[in-house]
Order: sequence, then C-alpha cells, then structure tokens
Amino acid sequence: MLRNVVVPLLPRIEVFELGVACEVFGSDLAADGLPAYDFTLVAGSPEPIATRYGYSIDVPYDLDRLDDADLIIVPPGGTGAGSLTDPEFVRSGNTDLGVLEPLFEKLRAAVDRGVPVASLCTGAFVLAAAGILDARRCTTHWRYAGRLAAMYPSARVDRDVLYVDDHPVLTSAGTAASVDLCLHIVRTAQGAQVANTIARGMVVPPHRDGGQAQYVATPLPECTDDSIAPLLDWITENLHRDLSVTVLAEQAHMSSRTFARRFAEETGTTPARWIRDQRVLAAQHLLENTDLPIDVVADRVGFGTAPVLRQHFLRLRRTTPQAYRRTFRSAEPTLVE
Repeated sequence: MLRNVVVPLLPRIEVFELGVACEVFGSDLAADGLPAYDFTLVAGSPEPIATRYGYSIDVPYDLDRLDDADLIIVPPGGTGAGSLTDPEFVRSGNTDLGVLEPLFEKLRAAVDRGVPVASLCTGAFVLAAAGILDARRCTTHWRYAGRLAAMYPSARVDRDVLYVDDHPVLTSAGTAASVDLCLHIVRTAQGAQVANTIARGMVVPPHRDGGQAQYVATPLPECTDDSIAPLLDWITENLHRDLSVTVLAEQAHMSSRTFARRFAEETGTTPARWIRDQRVLAAQHLLENTDLPIDVVADRVGFGTAPVLRQHFLRLRRTTPQAYRRTFRSAEPTLVE
C-alpha cells in the first residue's frame, strides 16, 4: 500500500520538481474521493536547506522517517560547481560530500527492502552517488545525461526517455517529466482512475509513456490545419478499429511517410506505441469500472483477444489484467453493454 511518502531535500533544492511531489502526494484531495498520503519533507543533510532562489525551507533533519516510507522521492538539488553534478567535487572526496552518507545509507537500505525510490530530474545524481544506479537503466535531464553516464559508467543511462521504471528504482527526465513519473507511480500503485483524477486537477495529460522522447519539435500539439491534435482525439474514440499507419494517414489526409514524421514531431513517439499505450489505459478503465469479461475488454480496446491484452498489460504494468482488476476494481462497477 502506498501511504507514507517521504521527500529528502538537499541544499539549493529545485522548487519546481519539489512542487510536483508536493502537488501529487502532499495535497488533500479527499473531497475528490482520492486516497490521502502521509507526506513528509525532511532535510537530506544537516545543512540549512535553501532553494536555488535564495529563500530557505525549514524542515527537520530526520532521516529515520525514511525507514518507514512506502515511497521516497528525491528532487534535484543544485547543479554546477560544488554539487553532485560536479565531477571534480565528487572525485575529490570533499568532506562536504561525506555529510550525505547517512542519506545514502538510508536510500540503499530502502532499495534493499524493495521500497520504491524515485529521483526527479538531476536527483538521479544523488542515487548514483549512493551507488543505487549501478547496472541499472536510468535517465535524467537530457542536458546532464552525458555527464551522468561519464561520472557513473556502470549506470545504464538512457538520455532520450521521459522516465525509467527499473523497480524499485525510478528516475525521470527534467521538469515536466517529473509530473509524468509521479503520475506513473500513482497509476501503478493505485490505478488509472486515481492518477487521472489527480492529472485532471493539475490540468496536465493523464499519461505520457516513459519511453516517449524528452525533446520533440512540437512538445504540445497546436490545433493548426495540418496538426494531428484532432486525430489524437479521434483515435481515442476509435481504439477498437484498425488503426494502421495507412488508415491514420488517410484520416489525417497525409501520405503515410508525412504522417509518421508529423506524429513523431508532435508526440515524441511512434503511432503504434502511442496507440498501444492508449489501449492499455482504456483497458485499465474498463477493468476498474466494469464487470466485462477480459476477452470483451480486449476486443473493445482494440487488442482483439485476451492473450494479446495480457501480453501488453504485463509488459507495461507488470501485472495481468485479472490481477489488476482484483486490486483496483471499483466497489460498484458498472456493467457496460
């Protein structure tokens, strides 16, 4: 069960990513019927916790709170000289780095217990310095991905994706990708409906796949005459249909080659991958809210058969549709005809 969420803060903390963690896990959303979290901020070092913008955050240095955490989120501290993103600072064995060893020990112990430990943006450097990213696939902000790989060659850095879930260690790219990772954590632990409700309150997309590119030519589709934005809405309403590139290109009045290029430019991923993710999300909704048989769910979302749905569900959600339904089905599901 996801209840106790603890966020250790480092000096020169980045406030956007911290704000994301606070918004997703620290807000009281009981009025929306959402679960409440025991959300705690603690100092990750005995030093005063100041933001990069000059003001300080008064939080206790109480690393023992990490011992009972169900989830630990590590937002980024400062970057540049004298920080964990500074190769010379890390290589020098600077005594200032030693003050973080108690935090590193707590993080390693949490991973050993199987507790999810997630970093946001350059918070990945904290996990790497603790030895947690050794031999693990991970990511960070594209601007710092090369540096992370050079400083920690045993880490398997993927510099292109939004986030990586290498359970129990999760890492995100920069800024807005922190939202994607936090919603992914909620979705995995508490179901699509909870994650979607939180996303709706934050006015953000409810789901972007972790494998989506960090940087795309058009990060958010614009509703121009040749945009594919209207097509995305059409796809989500027609997931049961044949949605091959040829069919979609005809719907968008483009050649197949032009369509595939424009789709990648606007979404950062391929049509097949985007549609697969939408079909899994639609299946989650039906599993949570209806008593439809699994094979009917598979047909309605466009996977055709239960084995195909199970294959994609296992790969993306690390569980089966049946197990997901047992965990997340609403108390009073609606039988859809």
